[in-house]
Amino acid sequence: MQNVAQAWFVVQLTHSPLAVGLLAVCQFGPYALLGLLGGAVADRLNQRRALIGTQVGLMLSAAALAGLTLSGSATLWELYLLAGVTGTVTILDTPVRQAFTIQLVGRGELANAIGLNSSLFNASRIVGPALAGLLIAVVGVGICFLINAASYVAVLLALLAMRPQELYPVAHDDSHNSVLRGAREGLSYAWHNDAIRTVLLMMLVVATIGINFSVLLPVLSSHTLHAGPEVFGIISALFGAGALAGALSSASLGRASSRALMAGAAGFAAAELALAPLRTTWAVGIALVAVGFAFALYASQSNAALQRVVPDRLRARVLALYGYVFFGTAPLGGLLAGWLSQTGGTQLAFLIAGASGVVAFLFGRLSSGGKRWRAALE
Repeated sequence: MQNVAQAWFVVQLTHSPLAVGLLAVCQFGPYALLGLLGGAVADRLNQRRALIGTQVGLMLSAAALAGLTLSGSATLWELYLLAGVTGTVTILDTPVRQAFTIQLVGRGELANAIGLNSSLFNASRIVGPALAGLLIAVVGVGICFLINAASYVAVLLALLAMRPQELYPVAHDDSHNSVLRGAREGLSYAWHNDAIRTVLLMMLVVATIGINFSVLLPVLSSHTLHAGPEVFGIISALFGAGALAGALSSASLGRASSRALMAGAAGFAAAELALAPLRTTWAVGIALVAVGFAFALYASQSNAALQRVVPDRLRARVLALYGYVFFGTAPLGGLLAGWLSQTGGTQLAFLIAGASGVVAFLFGRLSSGGKRWRAALE
């Protein structure tokens, strides 16, 4: 809800796709600068306690955003500043949250848990945008931010209710190296492991150019379809419905699969290319369901593949790398998507996005020919 409301508020204030792209720069820029260090820190921490701290930080940021907008005094620079605060907290939150999953379920159920976690995340893409579109139309964006701030109370209560002695034990980094040296160790391991290197390089291409929905969906709704926040909420929810189905499909596999990963990458590229020329709401909605399905299948299989290969003591660092290519490239990708939309409309932006997906698929397909790469994922 907050992401939808924040993007729509910027559109209302500026009527500029590029301004929405700048919002992505502020939100993901901190991760782009420092994201690689977050994993090195996360490998040394009690991850449950660290999550409590990051969730408090995110709650306070959302509450400040709610206060500014509900008072009617919010300005563009304040939105950008609070987006930057959220992005800064994400530097630690992302690797800690992903690495914590194995402590909840153990190694045997890890791939299934990642798929189910992705399902929950994508279910919120259905409810959140649809509800946000309705609330924005009726009472404005401020209520969306207020509800988001209140939701962190449930998250914090859940973390506090966990019994630490029942978590699955994992090895932590006790090398006492500097954070910079620890980050370099994670980079070196990822580069010299065939499977991890291929998954990360594929995601680097797709995430930078292909996954910029926070910029493109509000522009698609307002500029291409000439619609209001209700349609924005609907098409965002349809994307989420497809992503939920894709995540559940990934969870049903039970383990990482190179075939599923490559099928998701190919389907994502094809669906974005099909979406590019569409100009009617019903056709766009159908295409976004397909885009969401393929995206969730590809992303969850990529995450599961990495977690299956990496040793415990390097887990957060490799997942920080995954988060870096997923989130840290968003400032560049958001600006590119905004510029392409302003230059040639969403048709040009989705064409370029789909073409980048084809490049990533072909690279992964060629890499997957080696027995070592396939064996590592399976």
